Amino acid sequence: MEVFSRASSQNRCVNIIAHLFNAPLGDSEAAIGVGTVGSSEAIMLAGLAFKRKWQNKRKAEGKPYDKPNIVTGANVQVCWEKFARYFEVELKEVRLRDGYYVMDPEKAVEMVDENTICVAAILGSTLNGEFEDVKLLNDLMVEKNKETGWDTPIHVDAASGGFIAPFIQPELEWDFRNKVDLPEELIFHINYLGADQPTFTLNFSKGSSQVIAQYYQLIRLGYEGYKNVMENCRDNMLVLKQGLEKTGKFNIVSKDNGVPLVAFSLKDNSNHNEFEVSEMLRRFGWIVPAYTMPPDAQHITVLRVVIREDFSRTLAERLVFDIEKVLHELETLPSRIRITAKIILADDEKAAAANKEKRDLEKTREITTVWRKFVMQRKMNGVLLFWIFHPSPSLIASRILPLLANLELLEFLLRQDCSADFAAISSPCSNLASEVQYAKELNPKRGCLQDHI
Repeated sequence: MEVFSRASSQNRCVNIIAHLFNAPLGDSEAAIGVGTVGSSEAIMLAGLAFKRKWQNKRKAEGKPYDKPNIVTGANVQVCWEKFARYFEVELKEVRLRDGYYVMDPEKAVEMVDENTICVAAILGSTLNGEFEDVKLLNDLMVEKNKETGWDTPIHVDAASGGFIAPFIQPELEWDFRNKVDLPEELIFHINYLGADQPTFTLNFSKGSSQVIAQYYQLIRLGYEGYKNVMENCRDNMLVLKQGLEKTGKFNIVSKDNGVPLVAFSLKDNSNHNEFEVSEMLRRFGWIVPAYTMPPDAQHITVLRVVIREDFSRTLAERLVFDIEKVLHELETLPSRIRITAKIILADDEKAAAANKEKRDLEKTREITTVWRKFVMQRKMNGVLLFWIFHPSPSLIASRILPLLANLELLEFLLRQDCSADFAAISSPCSNLASEVQYAKELNPKRGCLQDHI
């Protein structure tokens, strides 16, 4: 009975949310949906549905279906990258730019081709909480689909904003869902639990507590209850935002019409940066993440504060006060950025010296290798030519190898025709001058190496 009670609660939650999202359902029609462990699993399931639907269409048309792609903004959650890698779908990302930290709908539509399984928009960007313009994206895609006949769909990732926008921006157009979006072959029907039960998940076995708790919250709070909660979050967000603006130290990069959060960056980070602010706020009990934006806005660093339901106005005012104390403390400290720059410069000098030593060693090895090849190739009547300096092998290192360090000279020597009368030479001479003279006496015609010495 527990399984079917859970399934019944899940179906009721799905239908409540479907009506909240204005799904096109008839009076007696049930919505299609499933409870997932988290938003990442939901993305995987949605991506699989889009991929399978696209493949079925391509097969029916007799076209290749082995190179699917998906178009997203560079600001998407990592779960989209996981989906693309796990299920072999090319991820085409629209890069960001200064002052515009969400996906540009026009650029996204330009990247769509016949292999695009869907275009993903985010209702509540992770980076700054902004709602992407789903309505504009939809209008542009409708126009492109008419021109091309591709019928490329849109997926709205509303893991953050899906339960915010209906309560504080009910007029916003972003929500739509149709039962035909889910291919039937991805639904599994099981009956070993006592009755037929359809399932469409990556995680089958899971507890029922989350579903039951969600159903309780939906029927207890209702629309008005959730509206009050979200409006309170938005009001506290505005308190925090206005407090940060009054300091005159920050640029606000988040938008008011989005997820209740405040993303902000320092106006002047030449002496101290956002990572230092984040680190020092930990001493006051605040965990405020600092991070860089994705390409092509990676030079922008922001701090982000998400306003939860239990984040009160008092906490917002206290956070502003603690941030002001951190800024005052940073002004009294030496610039860590400059110290870091000096350390990096010193490390670069050490690295340059090490690289020079490495290049010298590689050059010596190269010369030795080429010289060995030269000696091995110079034969006469099957007798290999050797120069053996005796009794002091150090003469080779002190006199000959420095000369061979000149690669142009070595290449000149290798071009000489030294294959005539040379035989193995073993000299009892004790210095380089007598070595050369002894070699010339033995071989007056062959003076190539000796003359250069």
